[in-house]
Amino acid sequence: MLEPLFRIQSTVALLLGLALMATTAFAFVDALRRREDAFRAADKMTKQRWLLITGLAAVFALLVIQSPLNLFGIIAIVAAGVYLADVRPALRQVESRRGGGSRGRW
Repeated sequence: MLEPLFRIQSTVALLLGLALMATTAFAFVDALRRREDAFRAADKMTKQRWLLITGLAAVFALLVIQSPLNLFGIIAIVAAGVYLADVRPALRQVESRRGGGSRGRW
């Protein structure tokens, strides 16, 4: 009787784990693509530190992909969330002022 509920719970946990993995991988790749001087100009930690933080977050996400709602999953989403909500917009603003970034006019 409870087996369908467990299957649904397992599927939801897996979907959350995949979303966590995608988010942390996106944060890592985005940090990898940014220039070192943009981090300094935006007054953020160095590129190497953000690569380490987002890289570890991606590893944690991979380790907890089946059950993402534990301590390591929370650490991973907080790290990626801080990068995506705070650091990435600051880097994009610095790069748009300098005319350097992947987006721009032709």
